[in-house]
Amino acid sequence: MSLPIRLPYFDALLALLEEGHPALEQTFGRHVHWGYWPEPAAADTSADAFAVAAEALSRLVWEAAGVADGATLLDCGCGFGGTAASLNARFADVTISGLNIDRRQLVRAASQFQPRRGNALGWVQGDAGRRPFRNASLDAVIAVECIFHFGSREAFFREALRVLKPGGRLALSDFLPHPAFKPILRLASLWPARVGFYGRCRLDHSRDDYRRLAERVGFETGVEQDITVNTLPTYSVLRRLAGEFGRPGFSAAAETLFTELASRLGALRYMVLGYQKPGG
Repeated sequence: MSLPIRLPYFDALLALLEEGHPALEQTFGRHVHWGYWPEPAAADTSADAFAVAAEALSRLVWEAAGVADGATLLDCGCGFGGTAASLNARFADVTISGLNIDRRQLVRAASQFQPRRGNALGWVQGDAGRRPFRNASLDAVIAVECIFHFGSREAFFREALRVLKPGGRLALSDFLPHPAFKPILRLASLWPARVGFYGRCRLDHSRDDYRRLAERVGFETGVEQDITVNTLPTYSVLRRLAGEFGRPGFSAAAETLFTELASRLGALRYMVLGYQKPGG
């Protein structure tokens, strides 16, 4: 399958990982998302501490999905497989599928992680808006820090509703703009967020937009957890890594600084969101 989207962030990351950099392997070799620190004011931003923080963020999302032993679940935009691996290590008798549109990420995930005895762990190349799963076949769908890359949040929600069993849950993490900040984000989406280092990013859904979307599609809104402050130490980690590797350059620095300033000023909130399909 040809790659239908640009992923310069993963192009650079995979190239650096292939060169062999222990600090980068520790920070982004397993999880490729922001970290969560319970006490951000005293945050340790070393590579080891960031790995723990990234694991903690994944856990917040799958806890919002109510994952339990015996579950069948889907990790959309699974990256290098870190969240699926965490679930595999934590739960028994689970069936976990990692879905990604980029085959390279799935190859790395498959090379790193094997299912624990009694569990099933698989990797599927596909589009999160058109998932190759049967109706009402899953207990949970999760998407850690990736929904802004998808072509349509509504298509993603409708597919999640279709594949979830009655009572099943959807959980995700996303950057949500303050309503007053949305016009600025529409301008920013022209550059660099649209075609820059992090690829095409649509940071255009506020909390109210998500509530309306859930209601329109047929989900019941559950978890709405603002963890912005707890994620801010991530930017110190990113700056240190950028200084260490000296690339990929201006676009990455500009996009990261934009996101950090917007987050510190309250214009952009990092949230964990959870929804439930009625019934069950």
